[in-house]
Amino acid sequence: MKRRSAIKQLFILAGGIAIATSCTGDRKKSSIALSKVDFSKADEDLLGELVESIIPETDSPGAKALNLHLFVMKMVDDCHSLEDQTVFVEGLKKAKSVKGKSPQEIQQYLSSLGNEDKFFSILKRRTIMGYQNSEYVMKNKIIYELVPGRYDGAVKVSS
Repeated sequence: MKRRSAIKQLFILAGGIAIATSCTGDRKKSSIALSKVDFSKADEDLLGELVESIIPETDSPGAKALNLHLFVMKMVDDCHSLEDQTVFVEGLKKAKSVKGKSPQEIQQYLSSLGNEDKFFSILKRRTIMGYQNSEYVMKNKIIYELVPGRYDGAVKVSS
């Protein structure tokens, strides 16, 4: 065997190992990278069910189809205090009892929490915020008028 072909095969083998290890990934981690809060894949799935019960799929896409659970996770990680993040994670752990249940049972659970519950307050606020800022709503529901807008010359001027 020649030295050049041996070195070439060694580099190919090393590159293959590097690529193979980067492709495996941890399947128990969430699908987005977060810096402060550590959500598992099960937490992400549960959060998807919870946001879907807040904004269910009808003639328009639901919250899970719009990936609002990922938006909620990112907002909790980036924009909330450590106390709020802890409350949210604890509330998510308590909500594991409704995982895999029907949407009606999940809605009953969320309504039993009430608006005073901090977990439900954060979940609901961030879900609605994500929906209002989603691409679907911005393209299909909101009518955008270019600046300066329309001119209405028949406005009464009071003295």
